[in-house]
Formats: sequence, C-alpha cells, structure tokens
Amino acid sequence: MTRYVIKRVFLAFVTVFALSLITFFAMNAIPGGPFNKEKASSKEVQAMLEKRYNLDKPLGEQYVLYMKGIFHGDWGISTKTGRDIWTTLSSSFKVSAKLGLIAAGVAIVCGLVLGSIAALNRNKLPDRLIIFFTTLATSMPSFVLASLLLLVFCVKLKWVPAWSAENDNIILPIIALAAYPMAYITRLTKTSMLDSLSQDYVRTARAKGVPKVKIIFKHALRNALIPVITYVGPMIAYIITGSMVVENIFTIGGLGSKFVTGITNRDYPMIMATTLFLGALMVTANLITDLVYKAVDPRIELE
Repeated sequence: MTRYVIKRVFLAFVTVFALSLITFFAMNAIPGGPFNKEKASSKEVQAMLEKRYNLDKPLGEQYVLYMKGIFHGDWGISTKTGRDIWTTLSSSFKVSAKLGLIAAGVAIVCGLVLGSIAALNRNKLPDRLIIFFTTLATSMPSFVLASLLLLVFCVKLKWVPAWSAENDNIILPIIALAAYPMAYITRLTKTSMLDSLSQDYVRTARAKGVPKVKIIFKHALRNALIPVITYVGPMIAYIITGSMVVENIFTIGGLGSKFVTGITNRDYPMIMATTLFLGALMVTANLITDLVYKAVDPRIELE
C-alpha cells in the first residue's frame, strides 16, 4: 500500500511537470504577447516590461526561472493587473470551491438516489421518467442550460436574483453545474445496480430471507459504487475549479473566469498558475479515488 502511494505521488509530480512544460511552450508559440496592444507602447517601455517579467530571455531560461519561483512559493505577478497571482488564485478559489462542493454534493446524492430508483423500477414509469430527464441533461451543454436558467428565472420570471457580490444567490449556478454530472451518475448507478442485483450473492441473500433494504444498501449499492467513484473523483476536481463558461454567464468571479480572462489578455503568469492548479487538483483527486476503492471493496489489490 505504501509503495503504491509513493509510486502514484511520483507519477503525479511527473504529470504536473509535463503539463507545465506543454502549457508554457504552447502558450509562447502563439504569435503576440501580453504587451501587444492596439495602441502600441514605446519600444523603451515594452523592453522594460519584458525585462521585468523575464520575457526578454530565451524560452528555456524563462521556463526554468518560472519553475524555480513555483518551487519557492512564488506564483508570479499578473502582467495585466500587477497583482500577486497567488492572492488572486486563493480569493477566486474560495468562490469556486463553495459553488463546486455544493454542486458536487447535489450531483452525487441525487444521482445515487435516482439511479437506485431507476434500477429498482426497471421498465416502469419512474425508470422511464428518470431516463428521459437524464438523457435530456446529458445532451444539453452546460452553457445552454445556464443561459436558459438565467433568461427564464432571472430575466423573465424574476424569481431568483442574479448572483453578485452583494447578493450571494447560487441556486441557478449550482443547477447548471450539477445537471450533467447528476445525470451521468444516475445512469452509472442504474447500470451498476442492475448488474449487482443479478449477482449470485444477492440471490442467495434473498433466498435466506435477508430484508430487501439490507440487500439494496449493504450488498448491491456498495458494490455498484465502484464505477461511480471512478467518475466522481475527477468530477469533483473539475467542478470545484469552476466551469469556465458557467462562471462567465453568471458573472461569478471564480477561478474559471480568471482563467478565461487570462487567456483573453495573454496574461502568461495567470494562464500557467491556473493550469498548474487545476492539474494538481486533478491528479490529487485521481489518487484519492484509487485509495477510496480499497475502502469500498477490500478485494481490490493496489499494486
């Protein structure tokens, strides 16, 4: 177990390093730069700015200097705002984490409940209704759902006020973020539950007179959780960092919107920081997911 954890942590560092390498050189391969504006600055001012952010050095040296700063806890300074990147990341992440954790919790709980109901009522009305709405949710892009929710409930009906710094109403963003993962978890749970309910150990438990509730929750659902956990780990990491499009639609100042703004402004330090942050979160979520496998099913061997 310890050997496996050490191996996975090492691979996680290699993954994040490869991600930083690809992002840095792909970002710099695009023509233009952070100080190229419609109204060009003087050559002296542009040279001074490039020197401040080490952009006057060769790309290889720029990358080494940036990674040295990261290892020393220096995430750099935004080329557009002049603010410390880590300060911006931490404040934005609080918004994304609050929104993402609630949305992930809603998606997991509702997905497991609806998937179990669909499996226990196979080919009946509840099953058909659940499959209809989950198919609709999986086929509708999040930005389309977010736009519809904003238009109907905020603009037309005025039932829900739009999110703002003064009015922290996150109902609609949570629905927009949770819809697709909830539908996917529902379908995963249904498929896994049907497979578990057809196993010999479930038929044996029924023959012995084990209560139906115990069969469902102790035997069938527990074994059906493994494929769900596979999806939930990376899903939580993705939702916590915030859906970029959804955050922009609802004007939420989360991490996703900062990433989009960084790309638009060619803010190299912001692009690198948000990419590395998301990558580290994703590999950590995958590692935790693999360890949770063992807790759910002791038969799984980690090698």
